Amino acid sequence: MRRTTPLALAALAAALLLAGCGTQGNDAGRSVSPKPSRATCVSALRLTAADSGRDLCLAKGGELRLALDGDQAHPWKPVEAKGGALTAINSGFVLQPGDANAAYRADKPGTVELTSARDAEHWQVTVQVR
Repeated sequence: MRRTTPLALAALAAALLLAGCGTQGNDAGRSVSPKPSRATCVSALRLTAADSGRDLCLAKGGELRLALDGDQAHPWKPVEAKGGALTAINSGFVLQPGDANAAYRADKPGTVELTSARDAEHWQVTVQVR
């Protein structure tokens, strides 16, 4: 019968612990960072056209600001907010022709869909306020 020393057990435990820390493995053996979940609420959001399609969570009392950069030839329509959890506030942005900018404060729990469009492009973000 083989006997395991306490030092060997400690080394094995440390190796197993380090193998599982901080990353999530995939089949190719590469590590990837886990994606933030919708449940992770933040106190401030700054959105651009690149954020289209995202589901986000904003903490009650937090602020959301968005800037969709367009031009006269391809202007964005004004941003629409469907749902009552956000209150529009002064965005503080200087509008250029074709831009769509907006700012909101998260006043009460709920879900809001923000949308805009230009040409054949549609912009949409869903924000949950908690």
